[in-house]
Amino acid sequence: MPACTRDALRCLTGCATGLTGTWHGACSWPIGTVTACDGWIEHGSLPIPARLLRPDTPNGAAILYAHAHGNRYDIGKAELTEGRPALLDPPLGLHLAQRGYTVLCPDMPGFGARQDEGSESALSKAALWHGRPLLGLMLDDLARAQAALAGLDGVDSSRIGVLGISMGATLAYWHAAIDPSVAACIHLCAFARMAPLIATGAHDLHGPYMTVPGLLPGHDMDDVAALVAPRPQIVCAGLKDPLTPPEALEPALSALRQAYAQQPAALTTIVDPESGHRESPAMRAAMSAFLTQVLG
Repeated sequence: MPACTRDALRCLTGCATGLTGTWHGACSWPIGTVTACDGWIEHGSLPIPARLLRPDTPNGAAILYAHAHGNRYDIGKAELTEGRPALLDPPLGLHLAQRGYTVLCPDMPGFGARQDEGSESALSKAALWHGRPLLGLMLDDLARAQAALAGLDGVDSSRIGVLGISMGATLAYWHAAIDPSVAACIHLCAFARMAPLIATGAHDLHGPYMTVPGLLPGHDMDDVAALVAPRPQIVCAGLKDPLTPPEALEPALSALRQAYAQQPAALTTIVDPESGHRESPAMRAAMSAFLTQVLG
């Protein structure tokens, strides 16, 4: 079968290279040692609403944060500072900024301030009629957000990692797979092979955005995440999570470890036997240590 390559993923998603974006801040407010700012990413078409967190003492590294789904279309970028039920307290975005990382989270199509663009179902169907999965449109917006993040004063463009939980996790490793400029990838509560999920019907727990015609049967999600290698990657999952059951998680992790066979230290896996579809204390501790090691 043909190899799973970046060009193949770009073909499946319709994602282009060289996308640009510029940050424009609107209103800001302090949260302890962090300044939060709502604004937008300008890229020549409709602006992308986003939230930016700037630490008082930045370390030069930055995080492109992909928000989750959770059937909470109202949250979007607000996840950075307000959290969601699947996250520990303080919210993960705020936790990262308090540790010195500049963090940017754009609203994905149909979420947050972009709910008026249409429902996820309508957006997904429209995209498919034009030959693209909704996932591809989301990845385009992440690419524009990364360009905006790289252009901020005080951000080292070679030290930008991408992070997310649930939908954000899938977006994170797909984006890192397609864009080799991403320095590190952190994802929680989503990594699993789709074929076993489809066999049990568990794939229907995912939203319509997560449908990429043509990836199966020749490849699966571990082939996507393998393209992040040899760059640092951390995968966090709970064995009680219906989206990452052992029969779908274990073969995906096994294949991913093979991709890192020459650089095993660059891959970290945290499998929490007692955790469900949520961040656990073990995951946060591991992520914090991982980021310190790979981004500073």
